[in-house]
Amino acid sequence: MRLEVKELTKMYGPKAGLDSFSAVFDEGIYGILGPNGAGKSTFMSLLTDNIRRDSGCILVDGVECLKMGKEYRRLLGYMPQQQGLYDRMTGRMFLRYMAELKGLSRKESLPVEEELLERLNLADAADKKLGGYSGGMKQRILLAQAMLGNPKILILDEPTSGLDPMERVRLRELLGSLRREKIILYSTHVISDIEEIAEKVVLLYKGKQILESGVQALLEENAGMTLEHICVTYFEQSL
Repeated sequence: MRLEVKELTKMYGPKAGLDSFSAVFDEGIYGILGPNGAGKSTFMSLLTDNIRRDSGCILVDGVECLKMGKEYRRLLGYMPQQQGLYDRMTGRMFLRYMAELKGLSRKESLPVEEELLERLNLADAADKKLGGYSGGMKQRILLAQAMLGNPKILILDEPTSGLDPMERVRLRELLGSLRREKIILYSTHVISDIEEIAEKVVLLYKGKQILESGVQALLEENAGMTLEHICVTYFEQSL
């Protein structure tokens, strides 16, 4: 499968949240990297059609996603950065509810729900209410719901927010096991989150795509620099 984005633009008044972004993604893990406010969440929201683009196109194997309707949504698994959850639901109830929204029958989704609870270290908390979950637990249940239905395109917006070091390692291992079967777009402002697993990184700054590179090449060329400094350097070179 190939996901191709061409000249994708979103304006917020006179300011560009995303400015003529173009990229091609095949199966694998891609870091969408940039400091807060760089345009990462805008890009994710455009991909999921949660906000309207001003121009550009999003193609799946050459077909515009807006023409695909429900077929496109079935391909997507989305983990948002925000942790707005139903506090009175248990973790298990939440996954069942999200599975129903995705049109999955109980018979086909129940084994997957239980597997995800185990893989994401939530089995012991599955029957506890989400209102009592820690920030890290909420991140993990959001990741679990994104993976329901075996999506071919997995979109993760700051997935390690609130996770402790061991949970970050577990997440990297899980995503690494999926890299050959899915397109995984991993939005983050933490380079270390993706340096061991991403095939490539796309660097965003002030809504502009300023670099597409291999992770190790980026780190080697900018050793000792902060992400903000790296972005400013490439942004100034692009002007």
